[in-house]
Amino acid sequence: STFTIFVLNQRFWIMDKKFDDIRPYTDSEASDALKRVSENENLTNIANFLFGPGGDVRLRPLLASLDSIDEFQSKVMADVMRSIVRKTSAGFEVKGIENVKNGRKHLLLSNHRDIVLDPALIQLVLFENGLSTTEVCAGDNLIATPFIEDIFRSNRMVKVVRGGTPKEKYAFSMLLSEYIRDCVESGRCSLWIAHRNGRAKDGIDQTSQGVLKMLLMSGKGDFIEDFDSLSIVPIGISYQFEPCDFLRARELYIKARDGKYTKAPGEDTVSILTGVSQNKGKISLVFAPEITREEIEACGRDSKNERFQKMGDIIDKRICQAYKLWDNNYIAHDLLHNTDKYSSEYTREAKDAFVAYMEKGLSEIVRKDPSIEADKLKEIYLGIYANPISRF
Repeated sequence: STFTIFVLNQRFWIMDKKFDDIRPYTDSEASDALKRVSENENLTNIANFLFGPGGDVRLRPLLASLDSIDEFQSKVMADVMRSIVRKTSAGFEVKGIENVKNGRKHLLLSNHRDIVLDPALIQLVLFENGLSTTEVCAGDNLIATPFIEDIFRSNRMVKVVRGGTPKEKYAFSMLLSEYIRDCVESGRCSLWIAHRNGRAKDGIDQTSQGVLKMLLMSGKGDFIEDFDSLSIVPIGISYQFEPCDFLRARELYIKARDGKYTKAPGEDTVSILTGVSQNKGKISLVFAPEITREEIEACGRDSKNERFQKMGDIIDKRICQAYKLWDNNYIAHDLLHNTDKYSSEYTREAKDAFVAYMEKGLSEIVRKDPSIEADKLKEIYLGIYANPISRF
């Protein structure tokens, strides 16, 4: 057969088998995968961090008993995310949920600061508001082991293939575009994707025209209809303490110094674990209003090159309006520019705490690699926090 049959909310969906390499697992595939996860030795440390000593003793038989993705998300992942929020944040505020409570399926297009947490927090919010969770686009570079692949694909992950020849990349982009459109237009499910490839490591959130052009590859050739049918809802997510902030500063420094940055084996896995486990302070997630047909029509009146730029500008504006600025952003701006322009936005105690936190983290980087210029590294680090202000 050239089709795979899915069961979703008691309805049958027939999907072309050409999507099998990138789609999430089916329920039966997820059940088998979660049994494998339950037997993996790597589960011990993860479970004990999330649920305390002996957490794996409870988690292993639970995973082995699950028969569907919905069960995995409701009986395991919801508790996992609540545990992460409780252990590593000082509060999680959500606004705009009414913008996705209209009964339709959407393409959720958000800024991207953390590999796992950005989409996972969105899923938690949808679940706790009685809404269906989405499928989630994630780069295949994150699937470092079969263990990780089993967890991700059992959690509605859509694989985004990064490598290959130009011809292969084009084919993969077309396949992904067709898959996204099939999900949303058929009404099968909503889908999350970052508005750019990779995280905004420098703190500047800007929609990639490449992502927008990829979305239209599977359309019928009508700019307005093809974008309007995706029901795009932008999302702004921000963290008081940026996930992987010190790792990102080091990477940006080396890239600026050497002209390139080569990831070490397993580095993405380190970023995942660091982002999940480090202190985030307060977190804000805002669902912005959907991009309207009138806005898309205004873009469609421009030339072929300009219409994607204008579409990106509209999405950027929505995300920036939804992005909450924290005291750390204002502190970093004033430190970077040697001013007290935003001193009313933070306390002296908060500034002292941020400086102590920053200096401890940066000094550790320089200690491990004395060739790094401390002043330049500090400037880059402060920019990560200060740059969102320049977007307003």
